[in-house]
Amino acid sequence: MPRVHLVTTGGTIASRVDPQTGAAVPAVRAEELVADVPALGRVADLAVTEFCLESSWNLGPDRIAALARVVRGLTADPAVSGVVVTHGTDTLEETAFALDLLLDGETPVVLTGAMRDASTAGTDGPRNLVSAARSAVEPAARGLGVLVALNDEIHAARCVMKTHTTAMNTFASPGAGPVGSVDGEGVRIHARPARTPTLPLVDPEPRVYLVKMASGMDDLLLRALLDARARGVVIEGSGAGNVCGSWEDAIRDLVKADTPVVLSSRCPGGRVTPTYGAPGGGRRLRDLGVIPAGALSGPKARLALMFALGAGLDAAGLRAYLERLGG
Repeated sequence: MPRVHLVTTGGTIASRVDPQTGAAVPAVRAEELVADVPALGRVADLAVTEFCLESSWNLGPDRIAALARVVRGLTADPAVSGVVVTHGTDTLEETAFALDLLLDGETPVVLTGAMRDASTAGTDGPRNLVSAARSAVEPAARGLGVLVALNDEIHAARCVMKTHTTAMNTFASPGAGPVGSVDGEGVRIHARPARTPTLPLVDPEPRVYLVKMASGMDDLLLRALLDARARGVVIEGSGAGNVCGSWEDAIRDLVKADTPVVLSSRCPGGRVTPTYGAPGGGRRLRDLGVIPAGALSGPKARLALMFALGAGLDAAGLRAYLERLGG
């Protein structure tokens, strides 16, 4: 049988309700998680590594870099057909994207999780875990980069996002759609998007911040980041990439201070385009030296900037890489 290595990190798929508090907490160890899903044994010969047992909102980019090193070591083994990573759904899209930035091999790496904890009737964890394992051993999945498999759909890490707080079909790829599906007949891959351009596997620059634009906000947060000498700033603008006109001076000062400013959109679909010339408009931001993030969400653009800075890219290199990545 093909060999799959499962790496567990915690999350809802590994959570149970604490009878004393009534709150779901990570509690299911890696070996127990596998033992509860005997159908995995019909898919692959499984090996297991417990990376951690955490809620996903507590897994920062430094831990993701450590996870990437573990996964890279596993995919270097020619006997391993694929790697499955279990993860909490809150930040699963961020970890999947960061791994996609840092891993460049052909071996499938598939992230999965659950929307219902192990104590809940009808938990989706076992089905998602089996679907991820089946995807990881699918020959057509080789060379696709990091994938996310939940709710019988397979998504590319660069496009996928969580779109609903609790729904089972929460993961979607706005503007792109899934790259494949899983059903009773097997795994079907029906799209092969371009691979994410990768970066060296280095520790990320931690002092990169995300600021979300909302109507009427002043430039207080941007000024605070300028005074604190932040290493990078990502702005989630409105629409095709616009911000309050009162932000322009602070953005100009950040750029003059050699702090890269990257612009994404708070819209779930579409890309930033330098269209508007009114104060705060995308055309004016481009002229100030702001770097467009293309179709990347704010959280993903932040991760890309963190790891690109960690890799030592200069200003020209940052712009070239992020424009290529967001394309």
